[in-house]
Amino acid sequence: MASSVPMVMGKISWPSLAIQVIIIWLLIYFFGLMGLPEPLIFGLFSYIIIARILRSVNAKYHRQGIRLVMQKKFTEAIPYFEKSVAYFSENSWVDKYRSITLLSSVKSSYKEMGLSNIAYCYGQMGDGQKAKEYYKKTLAEFPESGLAMAALNQLQSFEKLAEAKSKEGL
Repeated sequence: MASSVPMVMGKISWPSLAIQVIIIWLLIYFFGLMGLPEPLIFGLFSYIIIARILRSVNAKYHRQGIRLVMQKKFTEAIPYFEKSVAYFSENSWVDKYRSITLLSSVKSSYKEMGLSNIAYCYGQMGDGQKAKEYYKKTLAEFPESGLAMAALNQLQSFEKLAEAKSKEGL
């Protein structure tokens, strides 16, 4: 099912993906040592269950915010992203080692995604100033954030365009 809300998928961290493959292989190996008839199936199924549990515990606010964004409930999503940013600020090690703590291969940190998502929500609500503020916060902490940089440039382009149109109308 296609979403009517534009979503940017995070880039894959290849070293993280390699860690994921190793974890899956270790699970398969473990179940093979136990003598189970289908260690591949048990290993993959276990990986999926563990990933779901880790993400539902450590990234619950982020996931709830995403669900609300998908429903276009931007005002309601912001507090969840704020809680996510706070959680990953207080527990930065969870975010830093997300390939193990969340079984996630996303290159961007959850804190970076949370700040960008807050900015996105404000933009969708028509509050360009708050959106700019959060994209700037994102860039202050994550200077290489291509998403925040592109969004901020786009907002500034729209402001210049609006300014030019208002000067024409005078």
